[in-house]
Amino acid sequence: MKLVLAEPKYFKDSISIISELVSEAKFTAGTNGLKLVAMDPANVAMVVFELLSSCFTEYQVKGTEEVCINLNNLKQILRRAKPDDILTLETTEDSKLKIVMKSNTVRSFSIPTLELDDKEQRVPELNFPITVESTSEVLSEAVEDVSVVAESVTFLGEKNLLCVKAEGDLSKAFIEIKPDDVTSIKTTSADKFKAKYSLEYLKKMIAGGKLAEQVSLHFNNDYPLKLEYKVKDRLSLSFILAPRVDND
Repeated sequence: MKLVLAEPKYFKDSISIISELVSEAKFTAGTNGLKLVAMDPANVAMVVFELLSSCFTEYQVKGTEEVCINLNNLKQILRRAKPDDILTLETTEDSKLKIVMKSNTVRSFSIPTLELDDKEQRVPELNFPITVESTSEVLSEAVEDVSVVAESVTFLGEKNLLCVKAEGDLSKAFIEIKPDDVTSIKTTSADKFKAKYSLEYLKKMIAGGKLAEQVSLHFNNDYPLKLEYKVKDRLSLSFILAPRVDND
């Protein structure tokens, strides 16, 4: 496997974001690109990442190749990549991943690959009656606002309104987001939808706004949430987050 990137930021920033949730992950290189599907250790969140083959200036893969890597090790090395570096990822005969950064100097690193887990992570089939599309900034601001007062957030959605609310022991935060030039809300029914999620996880996920200016938010009543960040012809980064169900 030999993959060459002229824009290392897409890979570098994605790994930085994903490594906050997942410590080890299996990359699968196929005809369409480099893909990763992984659960966090607590089985609360799933990451689905794809770096499309059109993002690479050179993409050599025989059939399908899999490589399992410690993401923190990879992140530390990718931190050394400069914006104008040509980044090459290559698997070696001695079970290592070689990372070469080339600009006015050539720097090579290698990290060991891990034993592959036979268990394949399957992305669940989910149906969402409400989809909110907006700028990454709108969602990030709302999540950061409510995280000031509580550890969990409730999304309330209906045809022309998304409410984001949180309640701490004494404090409350409530944000209304209505459709406008940057936000659209699509629903498949006139119902209202409500679900609660962990802010600790959401704060890590909204870092996807570093990669893409737009975000899609999907949820349902007491149902997993899905966040999607996409850059055309470059990448797709999605998160699925389990709901927090109260007993009351």
